[in-house]
Amino acid sequence: MKILALDSTAKVASVALCEDEHLLGELTLNNGNTHSQTILPMIEFLLNKFELTPSDIDLFAAAVGPGSFTGVRIGAATLKGLAFGKNVPCAGVSTLEALAYNLCDYDGLICPVMNARRQQVYTALFRAQNGVLERLMPDSAIAITELDERLSAFEEPVRLCGDGYDITLPLLTHSVIPTSERYRHQSAYSVAQVAKRMHSSGELCTDITLSPIYLRLSQAERERAERLGVDTGI
Repeated sequence: MKILALDSTAKVASVALCEDEHLLGELTLNNGNTHSQTILPMIEFLLNKFELTPSDIDLFAAAVGPGSFTGVRIGAATLKGLAFGKNVPCAGVSTLEALAYNLCDYDGLICPVMNARRQQVYTALFRAQNGVLERLMPDSAIAITELDERLSAFEEPVRLCGDGYDITLPLLTHSVIPTSERYRHQSAYSVAQVAKRMHSSGELCTDITLSPIYLRLSQAERERAERLGVDTGI
């Protein structure tokens, strides 16, 4: 099964082409939020190198959030465009689960953290064992102090990953095993492998039903709610 996967939910943009679990090619750029300019050329480059077209893909996958609102929309829209009219299944992958997959070869607790501003993070919690992830906490947008409290329920160290690594680490009292920078960033290969699991468990969608996951209001929506005196809970 040929899988085309992408992740544009943070500053890193990543595209991967896989044959099941085998990586054929992956491109990753860490040059800021320029995904509207770079993601399609990256896809075209990979497909051309293997003399493929979108019609040759068996499963389209994208990280659909949480993350940067613009980046999430770009990824979802790009996937919808690639899959449109092809009657090929799609996978809307949790950005946090894909980040956790980066570390799935290390047994133990894995906590992806993405910067959600205001000393908050998008986060979840997983346990990895023998290369398999078990979800322990749903995707959430919470304060770093609350995350520290939740981690205190576990009497074992945790590995962090994601673009919230540097802001989260100093505020945690819980024991943390350092993670090299290589495994902190988004990887479209990890998106592809989570999508492969979703394919096996029947969690797929279509290009029409695929939708972003935001977890919280955008800044513009929050500011509007504040002007109207509406309590958003954030």
